[in-house]
Amino acid sequence: MHQENRITAPKLWIILARAHRALSSLAESSIAATGLCLTDFMVLEALLHKGPLTISAIQAKVLLATGSMTAAVDRVENKGLVIRTTTKEDRRARVLQLTPEGRRIAELAYETHARDLERQMEVLSADEKQQLGDLLKKLGRNAVR
Repeated sequence: MHQENRITAPKLWIILARAHRALSSLAESSIAATGLCLTDFMVLEALLHKGPLTISAIQAKVLLATGSMTAAVDRVENKGLVIRTTTKEDRRARVLQLTPEGRRIAELAYETHARDLERQMEVLSADEKQQLGDLLKKLGRNAVR
């Protein structure tokens, strides 16, 4: 490969940023089509796949600011999609769990969103998806050292 054809680190950063922006826009549109906003979806999806969690545990998983997290939890609670409970171990801790309606909405939204993402990424073969995933993980692990 000629030197001028090589992708430099700054060019790769631009490619990653543009791909992220394009895929984020598509993902947000996909989620909006389910009737949920992105932050509400993130809360419901975490509870769907991880089970009951404290607000701080959800916040750590979805990387939301405290104010955004509080607003999202209040919204999904007001819609009857989650309930707050206490645990025997620490009665001060508030644990969120999906209501039956919350589970139904979360499952439907996640299935729709996953289908939309699969459609967007079908340009890659299964091997290419695996390779890209492995390379992005490697890059991410190196960046946090």
